[in-house]
Amino acid sequence: MDCFLTEEQIELRNLVRDFMRKQVKPHIAEYDQSGEFPVEIYRKAFELGFHALHIPEAYGGSGLDFSTMGVLLEEMGYTDSGFALTVLATGTPVECVLRSGTEEQKQRMCELVIPGGFAALGLTEPSCGSDATALRSSYKIEGDAVVLNGTKTFVTNAQESCVFVMLATRDRSLGSKGISAFMLERDTPGLIIGKHEDKMGLRLSNTCEVVMDNIRVPISTLIGEEGTGMRTALGALDPGRLYNAAIATGICQAALDEAVAYAKMRTSFGKPLIEHQAMQVMLADMAIKTEASRQLVRLGMARLDAGLNATKEASMAKTFCSDSAVQVTTDAIQVFGGYGYSKEYPVEKMMRDSKIFQIFEGTNQIQRLIIARELAKA
Repeated sequence: MDCFLTEEQIELRNLVRDFMRKQVKPHIAEYDQSGEFPVEIYRKAFELGFHALHIPEAYGGSGLDFSTMGVLLEEMGYTDSGFALTVLATGTPVECVLRSGTEEQKQRMCELVIPGGFAALGLTEPSCGSDATALRSSYKIEGDAVVLNGTKTFVTNAQESCVFVMLATRDRSLGSKGISAFMLERDTPGLIIGKHEDKMGLRLSNTCEVVMDNIRVPISTLIGEEGTGMRTALGALDPGRLYNAAIATGICQAALDEAVAYAKMRTSFGKPLIEHQAMQVMLADMAIKTEASRQLVRLGMARLDAGLNATKEASMAKTFCSDSAVQVTTDAIQVFGGYGYSKEYPVEKMMRDSKIFQIFEGTNQIQRLIIARELAKA
């Protein structure tokens, strides 16, 4: 892989690898068991700028291109996908503001995030997930103020976030054209953070319900024009889907490496598992899915770096990489046999972590519809 990377990418990847394996890996089992959000570890990562890798240099970030982001997120996902997702989740609301916000909003967002702040996006609701345009959170304009009400679910980073991008509709009959986005700071009266979800996987990631209870804020919190909120959110989804695909690829590579190492060590019928043809076929399929995932991510990232539309490629990568992560981790457990089902070995956690990648950022069923829609445009 290194022969395809620049010297800068290798240097940054090695920095991320060193941090993940020294600062994160020793604590994974503990936090996976407790479900506790390891804020102090994230603070150390943020001190190194991991949360601002994609933010333009003009706003205090590193200004990395998409291809480099793919390399680094795969490396984070290799060690712990929940950690990688937490770092990534701060980037999506920032991306929304940088794409559509006023200069004042951009400056304020980066003032809050760059020093080490978390950010969160509120889109999913109890009654709507894939059909995001059916959201019920509402807003109304009263003079120079906006009043917001509603409930968001599965908000990543909510417990620690200092700033939120929240979507709400003025008129549900307008569908996506009635949805607007708002930038709300944590101390906004009426913004209520619910309990942390006790999840199957991604245990190092914080996920909460967020309630907007008769929030009254200035109209200046509106991001972009009225009715453009869904467009703002969707504009951040192509990069977001590719970012998540990169993390899923990291899961694939980690599971493959664990399976190969175990197959070399464990003997059966007088020889190592890896010398049995049935095992070789399984490991080969795992390797094929892993490398194909990596190349799909690279294709999508390259298109984004070239300024080209990558909607189809992002959906393809998100779908294939997440499906591959579920299959590769399941196969890794099969390689380990009964030991793979035990928490003593890492592959069972990888399987738990992988499943959500088929669901969030748009389910894989929805992704396939998006791909078909893009094909129809050609």
